[in-house]
Amino acid sequence: MKRNLTAKETITITSMLFGMFFGAGNLIFPAMLGVQAGSNFWSAFAGVFITAVGIPMLAVVALGISRSEGVVELAGKVSRKYSVFFCTLLYLTIGPLFAIPRCASTSFTVGAVNLLPEGSETLYLAIFSAIFFAIVLLFSLKPSGIMTWIGKFLNPVFLVFLAILVIAALVKPLASLGEITPAESYADSGTAFFKGFLEGYNTLDALAGLAFGIVVIDVVRSHGVKEPGRIAANTAKAGIFSCLFMGLIYLFITLVSAQSAPICGSCSNGGQVLGVIANHYFHAFGAILTASIVTFACLKTAIGLVTSCSKAFVDMFPKGPGYTTWAILFSAASFCIANFGLNSIVAWCIPVLMFLYPLAITLILLALFGKFFGHSRSVYVWTTGFTLIAAIFDMIGVISGMVPGSAVLAALTGFALRFIPFFSLGLGWLCPAAIGFVIGMLLRKKEQ
Repeated sequence: MKRNLTAKETITITSMLFGMFFGAGNLIFPAMLGVQAGSNFWSAFAGVFITAVGIPMLAVVALGISRSEGVVELAGKVSRKYSVFFCTLLYLTIGPLFAIPRCASTSFTVGAVNLLPEGSETLYLAIFSAIFFAIVLLFSLKPSGIMTWIGKFLNPVFLVFLAILVIAALVKPLASLGEITPAESYADSGTAFFKGFLEGYNTLDALAGLAFGIVVIDVVRSHGVKEPGRIAANTAKAGIFSCLFMGLIYLFITLVSAQSAPICGSCSNGGQVLGVIANHYFHAFGAILTASIVTFACLKTAIGLVTSCSKAFVDMFPKGPGYTTWAILFSAASFCIANFGLNSIVAWCIPVLMFLYPLAITLILLALFGKFFGHSRSVYVWTTGFTLIAAIFDMIGVISGMVPGSAVLAALTGFALRFIPFFSLGLGWLCPAAIGFVIGMLLRKKEQ
């Protein structure tokens, strides 16, 4: 029986996983973080590395180690109803509510808008996104050929162009890190670290790691590795290599953006940052290449997400609509949401992520260390229950800042600030999760 993948097979699977991970958020959030972090660059990057690289890597490893047949089974260790709730919200978040429409709006903001006449951007976005999602739907219905072509050719072309841009910016930087005054939210190294930690949520990669892990497991099996322990080891290896490579790209994008801060002061999102940098170093030629490559890179990701989400909903709701119907619904919904613009999508994604990420992180950690408590349902239930309550308050805290004047939201936020440790840092779930874990362990010991 085959125990390990060959080096070539490992590289192929690593590349495939990178292609699924790397989308719009992986471009825009490191770029904006670099501009805002300034002289506190390294502290902010350490934070974002944990949530945008470390946790996604652990998500893939956790699915392998726990030997679960995907996130639905893994979340089912809490309960079947919770699994349906969590997985539905997860796939909607990495799908038609945020990640898929963000692919279109990022493509438009980074590239296409720089090639169009000024004014009427709302109309241009509508036309662009209509064409974008028509192509997405077309290939989502029969994705195998285009995904193979894009995976073999487009990713390397995109990376080559990104390397050219990075090298040009590093050779002739506009400023050194020490010269750049950080934004108020990155004022010192401590706050910069926690701000970077929360910014990593926006890449959605921990959620994607849970969703895509089963794909890697299936591919490893298809290459002849059948023993569960070896499947786990090879899945973990592919996940680690893919996420570390992604982390290297994050580092370069963030560093180049930080050093280009003097020309990016008026940018309101990372898409604009990348567009400004490309135009500065490559002028009109850079704008054309950026528009083409970013659009097709995001197109590939959108096709993969529509395909994955549609398949997931067919599996979760076998008596519901078929694959084609889900693909049409998700494409149409993504088109509508994309037309709110990149800034709006990013803003309204944050409260959802403040709720969903703590649940994902604790689920990943429980799966990783489940052998030490026999994957006891009590531990899963109590840890998740306490995390769920705290995550609701974390979400309310963000919404309260977005919707000022609400007495109810202000009162709930004030309560959380007084009684929940680390709430002001956006990490109010940490202590409740730990308390829930301890209670679960005590109950497990009592049951034995």
